[in-house]
Amino acid sequence: MDTVEVRLNKYLADCGVCSRREADKLIEQGKVTVNGRPAAMGCKVTRQDRIAVNGRQLQGRPEKAVLAFYKPVGVTCTEQDRHAEKIIKDYVDYPVRVTYAGRLDKDSEGLLLLTNDGDLIEAVMRGAHRHEKEYLVRVNREISPQFLEKMASGVYLRELEQTTRPCEIRQTGKYTFQIILTQGLNRQIRRMCRACGYEVTRLKRIRVMNVRLEKLEPGKYREVQGEELARLYREAGLQAPQE
Repeated sequence: MDTVEVRLNKYLADCGVCSRREADKLIEQGKVTVNGRPAAMGCKVTRQDRIAVNGRQLQGRPEKAVLAFYKPVGVTCTEQDRHAEKIIKDYVDYPVRVTYAGRLDKDSEGLLLLTNDGDLIEAVMRGAHRHEKEYLVRVNREISPQFLEKMASGVYLRELEQTTRPCEIRQTGKYTFQIILTQGLNRQIRRMCRACGYEVTRLKRIRVMNVRLEKLEPGKYREVQGEELARLYREAGLQAPQE
């Protein structure tokens, strides 16, 4: 109903603007207005209120959408960057504004989840939840048993002053392996390999939680629906949207 009150940060998340945490930052920075006045932290709003972010009025909370997108190599995970040669918006023309739940660096390819559900974005990206992400990786020299053992048990990353969590890893070829991570440190696999004396020459994400890349081609996307969508929300600890 139009008169039901929700916290402003949740409203912004439901509109797909950002996560609740990022919404709080926008509110604190004075970038959000309610009925023409700067919003206060913790305030509640309804669908009848006029809410704007950076001067742009929101059109209300659309139905929740989740897309599986195959990000090609060379595409930057950003929404607005005049220095980026290719961005996601160049490939995804969808009626509802969506953003990514977890990044892939420019030189990597594979599965990105795109959604307008800020709660889902926050749940997927929060490392404490230990959600699985699976990758296919090629390195520049022959893989040794010692490399696999070190990668699986955890690698100390000096530049981040952090040891990676133990993970599942399986050799698939002379130079290739499959790895499942439960955390998302910046450029984690590349850093792990470099710490072990290897360089990544190709990195492809094939799964995020229960959603798989399947037969998607680079630059294409599909809607996540039905049981696949319901299971994604269950694993994220959220209530699935009504279909």
